[in-house]
Amino acid sequence: MGYQTAIVLGGGAFGSAIAFVLAQNFDQVIIHVRSQETCDEINAGKNSTYLPGHTLPKNICAVRSWDDVKTKTQGKVEVIVSGLPMSAIDDFCSIHKTELNQYLSQGVCLVNLAKGIDPETLELPDQMFLKHFGAHEDKLMYLSGPSFAQEILEQQVTIVSLAGVDKEKVLNVCEMFSTEFFKCLPTTDVKGVLLGGSLKNVIAIAGGIIEGLGYNHNTRAALITRGIVEMLRFGAYFNARPETFYGPSGMGDLILTTTGGLSRNKSFGLEIAKGRKASEVLAQSKSVVEGYKTTKAAYFLAQREHIKARIFKGLYEVLYLDHDPKEVIQEMMKLPSRFEDSI
Repeated sequence: MGYQTAIVLGGGAFGSAIAFVLAQNFDQVIIHVRSQETCDEINAGKNSTYLPGHTLPKNICAVRSWDDVKTKTQGKVEVIVSGLPMSAIDDFCSIHKTELNQYLSQGVCLVNLAKGIDPETLELPDQMFLKHFGAHEDKLMYLSGPSFAQEILEQQVTIVSLAGVDKEKVLNVCEMFSTEFFKCLPTTDVKGVLLGGSLKNVIAIAGGIIEGLGYNHNTRAALITRGIVEMLRFGAYFNARPETFYGPSGMGDLILTTTGGLSRNKSFGLEIAKGRKASEVLAQSKSVVEGYKTTKAAYFLAQREHIKARIFKGLYEVLYLDHDPKEVIQEMMKLPSRFEDSI
């Protein structure tokens, strides 16, 4: 089925990769960006800052204002995708609330790509969007799953989860994203999908640290299996469905980011293992390492709600209290063995 126009907010790696997916089905994909440099690059058919070596389809264009969006739009806008990082969502929605409300009021769905928990408010992305667009909850959706941007552009087969409260609308948007190499599995478990996508970034940083310290397959397997148990505990607090954590947005994304070489969060962990400070590594990173702030948020949430999360606590101590990661691992290994018949 052919569609007319899609809008993507943000010209980062994943936003551009999803624009590439949509360009297979839409006549036109408009990327709304801040930087003139990024705008010019995308209009020249590339995004070398975030996706070097890849060519973007000719039906993708970039603009810097809503006036330009309206000028460029050909036909009907049928979906908006937010590729904004967590830290930008609130401000962007406040500044551009009128424009976004106009599209939502016309029945256009908005799909969020951000993964994380706000370290100040402890909000997930759905809570952030609902603050601004609560009257349009049925049109707000959340995409998450094992999906490196670079591999999407290489057309590697990719399966993700798409969550929303309105089944029919979610299915319709799944069709918009469906290609020979990219597929969305629909679900109504918004919290489960968002928690999986957020918390796995924390475990990915831990995965980078243990690999950087010289630990190998046994340790990584232990991290993944214990990590999913702790993620399930957060899920229980939010009344998320346990089975969601064994799907693409949970176990799928967790395995990818703790083992794959393209994970920003794992790469960050590898640098921390060298003894570098988190602030130093972040200052030199072009991309957002969402797991860093999520570590702090998950730790405070676990403390507040008495969620047993030893891996999250240990990583918080390493990243924010400068504890030695080897000593943190050794302390965790000294913990007494207990039967765990339930999460």
